[in-house]
Amino acid sequence: MLLSSVFGLVATASTALGASLTQVQNFGTNPTKIQMFIYVPDKLATKPAIIVALHGCGGTGQQWFSGTKLPSYADSHGFILIYPSTPNMSNCWDVNNAASLTHGQGGDALGIVSQVNYTIEKYGADRSRVYVMGFSSGGMMTNVMAGSYPDVFEAGAAYSGVAHACFAGSPSATPFGANQTCAQGLTKTPQQWAAFVRNSYPGYTGRRPRMQITHGLADNLVRPQCAYEALKQWSEVLGVQLTKNVTGVPSSQFTQQIYGDGTKLQGFFGQGVGHAPSVNEQQLLKWFGLIN
Repeated sequence: MLLSSVFGLVATASTALGASLTQVQNFGTNPTKIQMFIYVPDKLATKPAIIVALHGCGGTGQQWFSGTKLPSYADSHGFILIYPSTPNMSNCWDVNNAASLTHGQGGDALGIVSQVNYTIEKYGADRSRVYVMGFSSGGMMTNVMAGSYPDVFEAGAAYSGVAHACFAGSPSATPFGANQTCAQGLTKTPQQWAAFVRNSYPGYTGRRPRMQITHGLADNLVRPQCAYEALKQWSEVLGVQLTKNVTGVPSSQFTQQIYGDGTKLQGFFGQGVGHAPSVNEQQLLKWFGLIN
């Protein structure tokens, strides 16, 4: 959740090479009329991986393109970046929508999956290496995509987000909404949170996305408890428990939480960090398996 006034990250959509961010008009089923922007590097890898990058409230796909250094890594490693953009609900993702919270039922989530399928078909991308990341509302939607479409995403990374289905039943998921119970740290048991994920795709028995959850401990907009709740959720879903804390990873402000052997679930909490993206691109891409 972030309004455009706080989105001071935005610069220009440019890279070192000739490739540029391009809008795709017709990418398939799109029930909520979201937009698609794509960045395909000049030197595309054979069967390239895909990262779906989701903006925060009040933002756009074009802005989020300039919000991280991922485009420069796409240039050097040959993966594709998809930047969905929602014009609805103050540019916030519909993480409260039963359709997005249910596999194959619609909402922004189905439009995002259509963008993934379009990209796989057009560029011969690797269906087994599709990843999703996002900040704030985009972090919330990252958890939604991982919960509703575990068959699409290999791993996810949510920054300043909330657990899957945390906003379920709320009339909106914006900072202006009357019901801010979720963002203030709605608490449930791990089993209750996990049930939301499982009920989003009844009967699914396949693998679940590996998840990485990052949050600032000084976040007063989306409270840090939201990250702890998301970790409870994925801990139960993925069947791993907290085993250790590691200070100073990826930087001195952060403490890393390792669940199990650390291959399925990790958490990161930043001391003195507010509602900020906190994206460490090298750490993210290592988590996705796209760099060593």
